[in-house]
Amino acid sequence: MNLLMRKSVMVPLLCCGFVLASDPAHALRCDGKLVLEGMLETEVLAHCGEPASVRDLGFAVRSFHPLAERQPQGGVLFRFGSGSYFHEVQIIEYVYNFGPRKLMRRLRFEGGILTDVDTLGYGYHEKDAR
Repeated sequence: MNLLMRKSVMVPLLCCGFVLASDPAHALRCDGKLVLEGMLETEVLAHCGEPASVRDLGFAVRSFHPLAERQPQGGVLFRFGSGSYFHEVQIIEYVYNFGPRKLMRRLRFEGGILTDVDTLGYGYHEKDAR
């Protein structure tokens, strides 16, 4: 009975551990490197290469704290919302096509900082550029 109780406790603990160890939903993996929100556009390009499409969505006015926090993976996290300074940021959208057996990803950059990663439908075969 004691062995059965240990197993019944260990299985849920192991399941919780696997869930906590998995990549966040807002993350993307390119060639084994993790791309997270808050990374710089140049870092994403270095990890993932050129996207299948790039769209310039224009500019938006954002408020920010003058003391931005540096994140461990190298990105900058601005505290949007209650700051007393405003500036215009360019909004750019990248779409990465990883082929017909993988999902495409849409990345949104505001002011050169990755702010959003969305999952799209399955990718497609790239046509030969001849």
